[in-house]
Amino acid sequence: MRRADAYIAPGATLGVLGGGQLGRMFAHAAQSAGYMVAVLEPEAHAPAAQVAPQQVCAAYDDVDALHRIARLCAAVTIEFENVPAAALQWLDDHVPLAPHAPAVAVCQDRAEEKALFARVGVPCAPHAVIADAAAAADPALAALLPGILKTARLGYDGKGQVTVREIGELADAFAALGAVRCVLERRLDLRSEISVLLARGRDGALVALPPQRNVHRDGILFASFAGDGAVDSAVAQRALDAARAVAVGLDYVGVLCVEFFVLGDGSLVANEIAPRPHNSGHHTIDSCDFSQFDLQLRALVGAPLPAPRLHSAAVMLNLLGELWFDASGARREPDWVALLALPGASLHLYGKREPRRGRKMGHVTFTASTLAQAEAAARSACHVLGLEPF
Repeated sequence: MRRADAYIAPGATLGVLGGGQLGRMFAHAAQSAGYMVAVLEPEAHAPAAQVAPQQVCAAYDDVDALHRIARLCAAVTIEFENVPAAALQWLDDHVPLAPHAPAVAVCQDRAEEKALFARVGVPCAPHAVIADAAAAADPALAALLPGILKTARLGYDGKGQVTVREIGELADAFAALGAVRCVLERRLDLRSEISVLLARGRDGALVALPPQRNVHRDGILFASFAGDGAVDSAVAQRALDAARAVAVGLDYVGVLCVEFFVLGDGSLVANEIAPRPHNSGHHTIDSCDFSQFDLQLRALVGAPLPAPRLHSAAVMLNLLGELWFDASGARREPDWVALLALPGASLHLYGKREPRRGRKMGHVTFTASTLAQAEAAARSACHVLGLEPF
């Protein structure tokens, strides 16, 4: 097997577990740098599979498929974190894998994430782990209410969570989530939400992108804002320091996103970790000299990690499936011509065949010299697309 710390030169084949849009954008970055890409993904026409020359069309824990990926690829990465732990560990033992299986295992479990935050000295929301119905009946949990009950595993984009206002609602909320292990978090007075994306190499070298401010709707990222004025400089520095502590605490290799809440008093608490590129960093394709996917590639192949530069202010808007339907529910195509006529617009569609409500179909990024200019174009885009402006 190739040494995990050896540089992997262009021409090699790199593997991606997962066929979604993050894998697609990684494949674009890898191919631009001269690498081949193989995707392990059970869906034949998934976004990444459309652009990769080789697909192993099988479940992520299919033994034969894992063996084939290990034979094909000089190194492997992931594009979503909910790959079975046993499959990741097998790959970690047989081929250079970034991020490593133990780091992903922590990010797969909200309770383990909270324990990591405590271990590295990063504040997070007051919380409790609820393992069974008896624990859900504990009256002491009233101190965490109103709060949000989240499944410890497999939740994303607002799924796997329920708002709990009173202690009498907790048992029913726990049952509604399948009576699986959960984390109850106190609801906090938020001023804003931000995220930090960083990349760390196997040699410990670490670089970070400037933090971006995020706006969510219905638990799904709606918009991200990057550039001078997007995040208070003191808050940004605290977030960068905390994200670095998390990466070092995980002995992380690859691109990592740490999401934070900025509270009403200006203090900062960590929300969750994504062991991969993140939706909030998609603007970097257009706004930075090295995107989050370029950094993911470099960390994977052992290339030097450049300090990325944000050369343009940017606002990114997610394009969800409801944009493909009119008020009556009839299928339609969004007005791309009007959208692309706006200054600084870059449209990225993911090749998904069936639009559905809440499904991420693509994104559009607006770049400009100033954040105010990018925001003005993004507000015009909201009008074109029929979205409530930010």
